[in-house]
Amino acid sequence: MEDKLNKRYGLITAICMVVGIVIGSGVFFKAQDILNYTGGNVTIGVLAWLIGGVIMIICAFNFANFATKYEKVGGLIDYAEAIVGRRYAYLIGWFVSTIYYPAMTSVLAWVSARYTLVLFGVNDITSGLCMSLGAFYLVGIYALNVLSPKLAGKFQVSTTVIKLIPLIIMAIVGTILGLINGNTVEAFSKVLISGSGNGGLFAAIVACAFAYEGWILATSINAEIKNSKKNLPLALVIGTIIIMAIYIIYFIGLTGGASVEELMVNGSTTAFINIFGKVGGTILNTLIVISCLGTLNGLMLACSRSMYTIAVRNEGPKPTVLKELSNSTNMPTNSGVIGLLLCGVWYFYFYSANLWSKPVFGVFSFDSSELPIVTIYAMYIPIFILFIKKVGKENIFKNIVMPILAIGASLFMIFAAIYAHGYVPFMKAQEAGSFSCPIVFYLIIYIVIMTIGFFVYKSKERH
Repeated sequence: MEDKLNKRYGLITAICMVVGIVIGSGVFFKAQDILNYTGGNVTIGVLAWLIGGVIMIICAFNFANFATKYEKVGGLIDYAEAIVGRRYAYLIGWFVSTIYYPAMTSVLAWVSARYTLVLFGVNDITSGLCMSLGAFYLVGIYALNVLSPKLAGKFQVSTTVIKLIPLIIMAIVGTILGLINGNTVEAFSKVLISGSGNGGLFAAIVACAFAYEGWILATSINAEIKNSKKNLPLALVIGTIIIMAIYIIYFIGLTGGASVEELMVNGSTTAFINIFGKVGGTILNTLIVISCLGTLNGLMLACSRSMYTIAVRNEGPKPTVLKELSNSTNMPTNSGVIGLLLCGVWYFYFYSANLWSKPVFGVFSFDSSELPIVTIYAMYIPIFILFIKKVGKENIFKNIVMPILAIGASLFMIFAAIYAHGYVPFMKAQEAGSFSCPIVFYLIIYIVIMTIGFFVYKSKERH
């Protein structure tokens, strides 16, 4: 049976993959979180979007540079193997397969269901109906990717165009209207004390990380991109710059359609309805649902291939089974099944740990939409360091200066996450007479899962 993926995607599709995977639900529902984290300080909110965007562009530039030198089947895993070593590459592959991809995919399934129900006037986003619809979206998008990869690619391109419509319209119309009616100027001059704190900026940056995350997923299809050593770097750099510009202008545009107080309570939907009326707001919110599904499609695309990228190296559990490709679709069907099952596990975790009135997992309840993202920034650091050591002398700017900046950016993200999810929650819990430090309990789960992966690798190595 053939075990080599076909070259099926060109530059335009690759750029759409980057933009389409990143732009989705995050910019719509994290904008509300960012305003709450910063206490309604729009200036600090814009700064958070800017810092998060710069970090994304710096890291994407480095991976674009890696793409000109290394190519196999798994993007990030290829780079880790070529630069750090086979064992480290396996551990990254295990992490993205068991935690990173399925955790993010599961959150997107819920967000897609949430915005769908809002269209029909159902505001209970913690209901069984919402959970069931999210599960349906998970299975449906999985079926699309595994049974018809070409159709999934076309869906990705079309949803990329569709999802830009509400963003660009709000960015332009909202900003112009806000400057005319004075709402934008008022929003920048107003700071609501409630909800703000010393960690507001750091918490906002971590929230931005979710909205910006996804560009690395495009590297998982580098073996399927035509002339990938040229097209993948272009797609990463062009795509990330487009994303940051749209996000910042959109965030500012929201202030033209609603007051900061309204945005903090009701989110972006209020701004769309205030500017475009109920009918226009509903149409644009429909496009938001489509954009969320497009992002879910891109994440599932990477998720369904994740175990394959390990198995094709004859590593991990049952590599001969998981590296098999379908004769009819040239897709790793068995890998896709495992990816779907892991998405289901993380979907249940996210729902029961973050949305139910009483978290099922107690102290082990944490935000699975943000902490895995920061973890992967920590795992980038050894790659950047050893890349400098191996090829730094070839080009000082590309191979020394930019990796150093990427190391600094990654360390900053780790600090921000510790402050936002560790130190500050811990201090508040101590003041309340209880113990709670989400990042610590997340790390415990992370260590357990990674230890299992390590022993699977060792057993295969001994065999």
